Amino acid sequence: MNSPEDNPPNAHADASVRDNRLVVAISSRALFDMGDSHELFERDGLDAYRAYQIEHEDDLLQPGVAFPLVQKLLGLNALSGDLPAVEVILLSRNSGDTGLRIFNAIQHYGLGISRAAFTSGAPTSDYIGPFKADLFLSANAEDVGRALRAGVAAATILPSTAPQRSSEQLRIAFDGDAVIFGDEGERVSREEGLDAFHRNESERWAEPLSGGPFRGFLAALHRLQAAFPAETSPIRTALVTARSAPAHKRVILTLRRWGVRIDEALFLGGRDKGPFLDAFGADIFFDDSPANVESARRHVATGHVPHGVSNL
Repeated sequence: MNSPEDNPPNAHADASVRDNRLVVAISSRALFDMGDSHELFERDGLDAYRAYQIEHEDDLLQPGVAFPLVQKLLGLNALSGDLPAVEVILLSRNSGDTGLRIFNAIQHYGLGISRAAFTSGAPTSDYIGPFKADLFLSANAEDVGRALRAGVAAATILPSTAPQRSSEQLRIAFDGDAVIFGDEGERVSREEGLDAFHRNESERWAEPLSGGPFRGFLAALHRLQAAFPAETSPIRTALVTARSAPAHKRVILTLRRWGVRIDEALFLGGRDKGPFLDAFGADIFFDDSPANVESARRHVATGHVPHGVSNL
């Protein structure tokens, strides 16, 4: 018979909380600025890269594009009580040997990252499932594509000169079609034109949209958001979509059916998204359209979601 210590009274409750934790997996090149060493690797190969990283092991890596986002995500743990609400996992194509420099930087900046997988050049996406990640961010488009095909929300972090946001609130913005929702609407628009798209959305306004690759992450983020009072929430979300009336109604009713809260909804009717993302103060924006992400990354940190008809 098990002793009380083997099954403490709150064991199941603790496991439930852990299951509800938001888990984000991130690559080393998304977290830190490793541009110089990556260029060396592509130019001179693995041996030169390994020697460089060991030689510069004590040189501090500078923050990368997704560093402010990770800081804010981990900062939510200070507000969530005894058990962390967010866990960030490092997935890196470095070896454990060359990865020591990365963990030195993690320790220097005080990031609460303790779990990692170093694959010595092999794809990292195989470890996203075992870590139960809700989101994967990487500078490696191949790993991102593999993660999306496995059913995980994933985005390629693009180089950006966007300024760091001074607000302590975590602000995340999403495109709609092919990101939160499926890409059926985009397919109609591309194949039959904009008038056919509006007609389709008007006729099917009561039919919920299908879920896209980021539906699960949005739901996990919503669960975390719901733990805080709405008026003082440390998380704010926005839908930033090229849709406009009358195609807005189906979106709103779909989110209502899913039971997911979006704080701001911007229906831009094809306007350039960048200035609106800047006004929202997004810490990161996710979009499937290569044209949209090229515009957005001049204003905010941006993740390209290579999914749907726009990426065929």
